[in-house]
Amino acid sequence: MKHRFLSLIVTAALAAAGVFPAAAETADRDKPMNAEADALRYDDLKQSSVFTGNVVITKGTTIIRGERVDVNQDPEGYQQAVAIAAPGKLAFYRKKREGVDEYIEGEGERIEYDSRADNVKFIGRAVMRRYKGATLADETTGGLIVYNNITDVFTVDGGAQNRTAANPSGRVRAMLSPRAAAPGAAVPPPAGPAPSLRPSTTLGIPNN
Repeated sequence: MKHRFLSLIVTAALAAAGVFPAAAETADRDKPMNAEADALRYDDLKQSSVFTGNVVITKGTTIIRGERVDVNQDPEGYQQAVAIAAPGKLAFYRKKREGVDEYIEGEGERIEYDSRADNVKFIGRAVMRRYKGATLADETTGGLIVYNNITDVFTVDGGAQNRTAANPSGRVRAMLSPRAAAPGAAVPPPAGPAPSLRPSTTLGIPNN
């Protein structure tokens, strides 16, 4: 009974806070918002919510997971959300891109979402992936990845916080698939006329 009551409180508080980005799949905005957590501390005066303990938040195609998720709303109605991973683990973020069968997902020791700028940051052992359906298309790792939901542009920084046993230099690593040509796209013609070939009965350089 205790867990059921907490679930109802979490759902109501999240609906009031509006943590999820407007740039997610348009249909997500009309979907109910749900959350599971071991505990919730909600401050109505400060418009802040703190979810702790194996937190899972979903709204349509959008998913956020972390050991702790803090949500704050400013006087203008913009929200800032911070998901923090448990020690040795990574927080998680995923959403469907608008109008295409593609998903953006990422992980980091800390994930920050700013609804005013409509961007998401993956901080510490950061990784971001783009899936075309269920197929991995792009994958990038770094110390800090910043992804803009509006422009679909992201930046990646390496450095000491990205050093691991597999990557001691901490350099950025990326696997980017080429974009497929649009269906029916014309193949450009060769730059000049096709060369004509003539048979030769001798080998070597002809004399002038």
